[in-house]
Amino acid sequence: MTISISLTVSVPLHGNYHHIHLPPVPLPLPSGTSPPSSVSWSRRLTIVRSTGGFSDMDNNASSSLFPLHRCKTLHLVRHAQGIHNVEGEKDHKAYLSPELFDAHLTPLGWDQVDNLRKHVHACGLAKKIDLVITSPLLRTMQTAAGVFGGDSYADGLSAPPLMVANAGNSGHPAISSLNCPPFIAVEYCREHLGVHPCDKRRSISEYHHLFPAIDFSLIEDNEDILWKADIREANEEVAARGMKFINWLWTRKEKEIAIVTHSGFLFHTLNMFGNDCHPVIKKEISKHFANCELRSVVLFDRSMLGQDSSSSNYPGRIPQGLDLPSDVAHEKHPEKGGVN
Repeated sequence: MTISISLTVSVPLHGNYHHIHLPPVPLPLPSGTSPPSSVSWSRRLTIVRSTGGFSDMDNNASSSLFPLHRCKTLHLVRHAQGIHNVEGEKDHKAYLSPELFDAHLTPLGWDQVDNLRKHVHACGLAKKIDLVITSPLLRTMQTAAGVFGGDSYADGLSAPPLMVANAGNSGHPAISSLNCPPFIAVEYCREHLGVHPCDKRRSISEYHHLFPAIDFSLIEDNEDILWKADIREANEEVAARGMKFINWLWTRKEKEIAIVTHSGFLFHTLNMFGNDCHPVIKKEISKHFANCELRSVVLFDRSMLGQDSSSSNYPGRIPQGLDLPSDVAHEKHPEKGGVN
């Protein structure tokens, strides 16, 4: 006895899945064997398709489920346009110019900051963020303060300004530290270290004057000892530093964190993620950031690095009582039939 089967397979091609219908194939059955039921046959076809190396984008394996308290939401931002971006696009050798030391934002960059600020307020994100982490360079701190800081600062306020007026010769008014999340500067999320003067920072004491309300306590050295004039940090080293930064985030209690950093740091760090995802998702994660682009991602703690407990889980059984699930009750008392 023979039966005929037709297969439809999904094949990944250029980031999309295309369905291919194969012609019917006769399949001999052993003597005395009845044709399989549609249910059992469907299960066998699923096994064949899976073991044949084709991804079934419709089955449960394409989704992941994680405990909420093992996750953080990161709002990643590349700084707005800096003077080094403009000069470097004209001539790449300009990145070697001492005149671009600790590059500040351009007037266009400040316009980009204003537009992103309007967006984070319009979408409600500004009220959700628990902490702002910034690279300790002028262009990133200007961007962070402009996007996530308070309103214009007025003399006489009890709190210090987040950014003083004209910080970095910006011509920008002072920004208040009121009604905004705390800000902290972290060396881990700096741009490629070395060679390019635009990526060398000023002394922390000078930054204290320009950004009085930013917390610099995690930076041990007043002067920039990480930047070397003759050694440029390799891409692999940037990625390794980025992973240390990601792991360090699990020492923080905050759940929604904005991170204002740099193109190279973001690109090489995020390229370490998404290899187990669909190619389109991998690209969404790791593609280069535009100036002042915001991209939100969820970080999951696979290795129990964090110690946070859930704030929303509820233990149940209050007050206690009998609560056997129906399937367990049925296993214990099969003679009583189904239990709901």
